Amino acid sequence: MDKPIASVEEAVARIPDGATIMMGGFGLCGIPENLIAELYRQGTRDLTVISNNAGVDEFGIGLLLKNKQIKKIVASYVGENKTFERLAIDKTIDVELNPQGTLAERIRAGGAGIPAFFTATGYGTIAAEGLEVREIAGRNYVLVPSIRAQFAFIKAWQGDRWGNLRYRKTAGNFNPMMATAADVVIAEVEELVELGSLDPNTIDTPSVVVDAIFQGSHYQKRIERRVVRSRSDDQAIATPDKRHLIARRAALELRDGDCVNLGIGLPTLVTNFLPPGIEIILQSENGTLGVGPPPFEGEEDADMVNAGKETVSEIPGTAYLSSADSFALIRGGHIDVSILGALEVDAGGTLANWAIPGKMLKGMGGAMDLVAGAARIIVAMEHTTREGNPRIVNTCSLPLTGTAVVNRIITELGVMDITPSGLVVRELAPGVSFEDIQRATEPRLTFEPTA
Repeated sequence: MDKPIASVEEAVARIPDGATIMMGGFGLCGIPENLIAELYRQGTRDLTVISNNAGVDEFGIGLLLKNKQIKKIVASYVGENKTFERLAIDKTIDVELNPQGTLAERIRAGGAGIPAFFTATGYGTIAAEGLEVREIAGRNYVLVPSIRAQFAFIKAWQGDRWGNLRYRKTAGNFNPMMATAADVVIAEVEELVELGSLDPNTIDTPSVVVDAIFQGSHYQKRIERRVVRSRSDDQAIATPDKRHLIARRAALELRDGDCVNLGIGLPTLVTNFLPPGIEIILQSENGTLGVGPPPFEGEEDADMVNAGKETVSEIPGTAYLSSADSFALIRGGHIDVSILGALEVDAGGTLANWAIPGKMLKGMGGAMDLVAGAARIIVAMEHTTREGNPRIVNTCSLPLTGTAVVNRIITELGVMDITPSGLVVRELAPGVSFEDIQRATEPRLTFEPTA
């Protein structure tokens, strides 16, 4: 019954070369810092790591990648880890990328004894290659296997000597599911408390799934990127560049009470331009639901939330969920609007936004889940590439995020809807003619302005 162990060294000493390990965390939040660092120090090799992402180059799983201790990684998002991106592009490491919600659900299913499940996420994309597809109630679904591991490294806020665990805010993310889906579960906690100190109503992971526990130390709690700009910085908000013009127009799509998911990059600017009196519920895949706009601003701020900053200020009405429950909201149709960026969108609303073969690989992240589950998909992007090539094309040439999923496109040139008869321009930006927007767009457009 008593599961404390003396040290992190003792915990990692039981991990053999070639082991398969689940590692909790989202971005750099809720990662088992001490266990990963000790695995690096001990030099354990030929590992298969299952994790949402690999953090950054010089910290967390990034250390194991740099030291060539990982032979295979099962993940969702490459993000800002340049080492991971380079290894994946060069194919010097075995990488299995999953849609983020599918990865979370594969782990939850593995811990619940469910061998496989059907999901609409990824249908028509590389994520469905080689998998069974079945039509159910008029919609196509992909059969995805569950996943388990030999070991799970879990990070929690508090735990007792039996192994009951509590997580703090967004630091739960993938940890609760992983704690159920491994043969041996090792938990590092910030506070190891006396048995009976934890209110039974607040325990997130019950002791029965935990095999060993220890109190970690020297937690850095890094974030991937941080740019903070005060709401009073009117000059930055008012700068009439293309990105702000797009974000300002996209904000008009939101209605009071909408539950909204904003993709990273340009879409995160949208909350700066919400009309007066409009309150929305912002949903983040890491397990945050909160009233928007958030208490920090700037282009990278939603990246900070998505990276899982666990010290986000409390806002009335905020709720924290596991990543599996967060994606259940998405798949269950509870998200009213998702605003995403794009590399390409075609005339039928097919979207590509996560990879450029041989050049750029960010991973699927949650985008595949969002385009399959959110009620309305809006793409907010610059109309052309830096080289002046159209982003709105006849047929997408890049790896797909979803087929026929986009409802509306907003660029600095105008607003377009995807309709059964093709792309229809509803609005032109000030100073832009229909001929201007047609020249910058590959498919043939029609002009039917909104009344």
